[in-house]
Amino acid sequence: MKLRYKFILLAIIPLLLSLAGISAAVFYQATNLAKQQRNTVEQAYLASKEAELKHYVSLGKAAIQHFYNNGKDVAQNQENAKKMLSTLDFGDDGYFYVYDMNGNNLMHPRQPELMGKDLWNLKDPEGNFTIQNLINKAKNGGGAVRYLWEKPSSGQIAPKLGYVILLDRWGWMLGTGIYLDDVDAALNKIDVQVEKNIRGTLIWIAVIALVCALLIALSGLVLNISESRIAEAKLKVLARSVVRSQEDERARLSRDLHDGLSQLLVSIKLQIESGLAKLDSTHKAQESTRLPFHRATQQLNEALNEVRRISHDLRPAMLDDLGLVAAFEHLAGEFENACGLPVRVTATGNFSKLSEISNTVLFRIAQEALTNIHKHAHNVSHVDIQLVEAGEIITLTIEDDGTGFDIQGIENHPKRGIGLSNMHERMATVNGSLDILSGAGGTSVIAKIPNGEI
Repeated sequence: MKLRYKFILLAIIPLLLSLAGISAAVFYQATNLAKQQRNTVEQAYLASKEAELKHYVSLGKAAIQHFYNNGKDVAQNQENAKKMLSTLDFGDDGYFYVYDMNGNNLMHPRQPELMGKDLWNLKDPEGNFTIQNLINKAKNGGGAVRYLWEKPSSGQIAPKLGYVILLDRWGWMLGTGIYLDDVDAALNKIDVQVEKNIRGTLIWIAVIALVCALLIALSGLVLNISESRIAEAKLKVLARSVVRSQEDERARLSRDLHDGLSQLLVSIKLQIESGLAKLDSTHKAQESTRLPFHRATQQLNEALNEVRRISHDLRPAMLDDLGLVAAFEHLAGEFENACGLPVRVTATGNFSKLSEISNTVLFRIAQEALTNIHKHAHNVSHVDIQLVEAGEIITLTIEDDGTGFDIQGIENHPKRGIGLSNMHERMATVNGSLDILSGAGGTSVIAKIPNGEI
């Protein structure tokens, strides 16, 4: 192999090896980062769902507390409690269930065929004793359990996160749960997107490596052709000078100094300029190799931020830290920034006696009302939020001056009115009332709640 070809190989091989190493490092780091991101999102989501389920179970227990504490006619109180629990639900697949300590189902609103059956030895498709695990968790102080169960809305077996507690006086296990198939689907989408990004990055690296190798090979070929032409020219000059006579020695020496050495200096100058051009092109190529990595870095940074936003909506931190009025003011500010509509917040009275549940319910009512105004209201010029203490009653009023809507038509529509239904259900959990008035002059949402612990 000629020396010039060895130099070309010595230039190409280290470049390809370095790009291969960079590709391996990028793939390894991106894969690990994707796994960490997935685990973080999954853990955060499950933690928020566990907290939400704990809240639901607390609400369910509070709903039957007066039956549970009544020592007279236990059997009748238990029946009343089961009827009450069977009416409580959230969403299409959120419900409460009750078992005794022997695994007998006492109440299941979505699968009434299970009532009265002994499910102690029931196993899920993975061979786990579902009811036994739930009862053991309840006996050990209560908590969350993951298992497989039939999803009522689809009739398919799906992963579920349940939360159970023990009502020891009655020997009951009270629980509820949330199905996690939508969580798995969301995480799978993240995996697919990350895999696509990694594949795109590796393709960019491969294309850059190929382009760099071709540029080096082309530069070597050009240099080889140039050197061959110079060598042939020199041989022709040498052949002509051999056959010349001694008398032309001085003239030939003069021509050689002009034609030979001058051409050699020009050739060296051209080679130096060619080398500088190669260095410039190589520098540009190295700069271009950084571009895909900057793009890949920008794309990973854009997940970790869809996951943080679960708690502001799950649980607005300002509601706990600053109180209900400050939370309303912050909510009004967000609404003004999003819609450009002025929102006036007024508060009269002392709201310190309100429980955490009551604060949350009032905040969600205001949040849902502002969302409906943003999405559905027309010709609105301003919005008023009023929070008033009147003795033992706290009244929250959200008013707008839009064109209004048909309340009866929305509530009777099978696919609409979900937000209004959720508002009514939230108020029912804290023994409150909700009135919605709407007409040509605007819409008013009036929520009344007892001023005290619920």
